[in-house]
Amino acid sequence: MRMSTSHYSIIAAIAAFFLATGASSQTAERLPPYKDDLFSTQNVLQTSKDGAFDLIEYDEMRDINGRDRVPEKRAQQKYVSLGVRKLQSDETLQLGAQKLDVTRVGQGAGAAFTVIFIHGRNGDRRLGANDYSFGGNFNRLKNLVAGNGGVYYSPSVKSFGSDGVATIEELIRYAAAQSPGKPVILACASMGSQICWGLSRDADSVKHLKGMVILSGVADPDFAKSSFAKAKLPLWFAHGSRDPVYAATAQQALFEKLLKAGYPTHFALYETGNHGTPIRMIDWRRTLNWILGS
Repeated sequence: MRMSTSHYSIIAAIAAFFLATGASSQTAERLPPYKDDLFSTQNVLQTSKDGAFDLIEYDEMRDINGRDRVPEKRAQQKYVSLGVRKLQSDETLQLGAQKLDVTRVGQGAGAAFTVIFIHGRNGDRRLGANDYSFGGNFNRLKNLVAGNGGVYYSPSVKSFGSDGVATIEELIRYAAAQSPGKPVILACASMGSQICWGLSRDADSVKHLKGMVILSGVADPDFAKSSFAKAKLPLWFAHGSRDPVYAATAQQALFEKLLKAGYPTHFALYETGNHGTPIRMIDWRRTLNWILGS
């Protein structure tokens, strides 16, 4: 059957619509390469558990001294792109009856996804927004999130107990209201992992979450009973094998238990890595893509 020019135009328009829709969806759930040659070319010494466990080489002379202009304080310039600061602001959010200081990077409303980073003891919002510390890895995270239509929050947490958990519950509700129906990912470091574990028990928060990342955290032996675990949301662990603060073996035991039960989880263990190693070494693009794609 022969078709007129108008028929072809209609078909072309329909095809263009679906291509555009597919591209938009892919952007929201898949982050394209960003400085992968600097951050993603890590040497994986061993992969096991059907790909769920990676043992990754860590070398202090290469990964700190060879990467930082001032070791542990200022990354070399090639690891950092400061244009993202145009999308960054320090804000004090009114969340119910309480106020919360945050650094926000990216659009506040209508974001494609949200990432919230919780610092550890003695930290504040500046830690997760520092472009030059930890080898520029936070700068990469900010660029990956804001550069792909997402929003990144680094809040100041004053308590790692129930009060701190309640505050971040409010932040999650706020972020979900700003970008309805879009994924929220929570990443917690060191003592901040207590916030993640506490939130995992709040069913209302869990319904907004897409997944969690635990960096050098304390283990939660009762996690399997939580609302987060029952929802089988993806959980990524990152730990240093020589962590003197929270032993990697405790987190590995939890990981093994979850994996045996068919839970969607991944463990990245940095061989000879210390307590701060995962924050410096985690491949944010791979981690976020794994969670968004799960």
